[in-house]
Formats: sequence, C-alpha cells, structure tokens
Amino acid sequence: MYKTTIAGSLPKPSWLAEPEKLWAPWRLEGEDLENGKRDASLVWIKEQECAGIDIVTNGEQYREHFVHGFLKSVDGIDWDKMTTMGIRDNRYDADVPTVVGPISRSTKVHSDEVAFTRAHTDQELKFTLPGPMTICDTIADEHYGRRSDMAMAFAEILNEEARELEALGVDLIQFDEPAFNVFTDDVKDWGIETLHRAIENLHCKTAVHICYGYGIQENLDWKDTLGNEWRQYEEIFPALNSSRIQQVSLECANSKVPMSLIGMLNDKQIMVGVIDVASFKAETPEQVAATIQEAGKYVSAEQIFPCTNCGMAPLPRSLAVEKLKALGAGARLAAGNLFA
Repeated sequence: MYKTTIAGSLPKPSWLAEPEKLWAPWRLEGEDLENGKRDASLVWIKEQECAGIDIVTNGEQYREHFVHGFLKSVDGIDWDKMTTMGIRDNRYDADVPTVVGPISRSTKVHSDEVAFTRAHTDQELKFTLPGPMTICDTIADEHYGRRSDMAMAFAEILNEEARELEALGVDLIQFDEPAFNVFTDDVKDWGIETLHRAIENLHCKTAVHICYGYGIQENLDWKDTLGNEWRQYEEIFPALNSSRIQQVSLECANSKVPMSLIGMLNDKQIMVGVIDVASFKAETPEQVAATIQEAGKYVSAEQIFPCTNCGMAPLPRSLAVEKLKALGAGARLAAGNLFA
C-alpha cells in the first residue's frame, strides 16, 4: 500500500555539476565524467533505498537537463544553431537547439545508464523520458512546420528508446509533459495521441508527469498569476483518464490545484505529489500523511502512489535527502493510519 517514488530528478553532487542550478555544466570530462555520473547514481540509489522509496530512479544524474539529455543523441538537430525561444507559452526565454532536418536516433541514448542502475538495485526501477509535446516546446523547428508533426516524429524515436529500456529491466517508464497544463487544446487534439505512439508495444507500466514546473523563479512568478485555484487540469483530465497511460503524476503538496480534481482520474493510478519542491523546508511525515489521506477522499488507497510534486534538481542536496526521508516515513504513517 502507498508505494513511494519520485518525479525524476535529484540534485547533482557539487563535484559533478554546479549545484542548485538547471542546465548546470559538468565539472568533469571524459572518463572522469562517466565515472562521476555512475558514482552520483549510486549515491542517490542508496539515499532512496535508505529513505524507504519503493520505486527508485537514478535521479537523472547522467543528463544536464531532462529534455536535452535525450536530444543530444538525436540526429537532425543543429546544436550550433541556437534559437531564442519562449518556453511554456513564453513563460520564460531560453536558447535552444534547432531541428533542421528529419530526426532519427542513430544510437541508443540511455541504455548504458539503465543497465548500470538496474544492476545496482533490487527495487522497482523507474526511468523518465521527455514527452513529445514538451520536447517540441523546448526546441526550435526549421523543418516540420507543424508542432504536431514534429511531436509525432519524436514519439516514434521515444518509443524505440523506451522498448530498449524495458528490455533492460525498467519497470516503469514515465514521460514528462509539463507542457500539458499550458497547451490544453493541443493535449486533446494531438498530445495524447503522440503519447500513445511513444508507449506502443510497451509491456511495462507507463506514466505521464504533468506539473506546474520546477521551483524556479520564472515558474513561481507565473503561479502567482493563476489565482486562488489552479483548474487547468480540469480540461485535460477526462482525456487523460480515457488514455492508455496507466499512471498520472501531479502536484498536491502546497498546491492550489483542488484535490477533488483527481477524482476525474478514477481509472488511473495517481502519483500524488506530497513533497513541495518549491519549498526550502522539509515536510514532516505527518504533513505527508495528511496529503495522502486528503487524496484518499477522492480516489482509492490502491490508486495512490506518494511522490514528489516535480523534480528536485534545483534544491540543495541535503534538503532533498530530508524530503526523501519525509516521503518514505509519511507514506508508512499513512498506511498505518489506514489500518489502525
């Protein structure tokens, strides 16, 4: 009951990359960098296991960014042609690479890190990949013309990658789609269709992570404009509930998303975000348990998988450890209360 997991990313150790920063450049090179990535993965596997996290990840220690870590190995992208682009419907600007021709995947991207991670834990293993819509909101296009066409092309190569990772022993593949709560009409028109292409012929569990973004200032400023209730999910939950994706991950801790909305996902397992990644204070187990119990008013206990709201890459490493411990302890407390 209440199997715990995290949304994906965890902070990079200071010897691997600049801490508390997204897109932080590596501090190592060559073989030292590869060894450093493996060492960092081992640290976070152990920290998750010690905290009582049931479904672990490698904390995305092998990639600088949750999207570009996959794109680096995709052909058809010009990394010297950087384009300034508004991300998440112009919430903030970023310099991004440009698609200049048909995309293809000429090499396996994450297989080596997955094989290493799988060999070093007996826990269930989750691996995260960027979703097709979010990729298209994080890269410039000079080839496809229509975002939906480019998204479907990315879905096809994501599916190739996902099937290889499943074969290496991944139990759950999660596609990160923070763009889903921004382009709600596109989600219904073609976003879920591209996700279905990405999960085609997979037999492991599949999930989609939707959220209001990392706890960075641009996202915090945007959230301040959304009012007392965040109801964007209301538009897409019926379509998600009818989709072939098995799990949906969303934020519930210190969130203005009405908890009642998760009742619209009655056919899904819910990764209930019980850890606020925008807070610089660790939750208590009692706070985590209270969020789980509130979610239990709208979906069954069997559907609930306590999770973090989003990735924790920008947080201090010590704080992330404390939040992991609170997540594990709070889930155990909630399970105990359930049967008390």
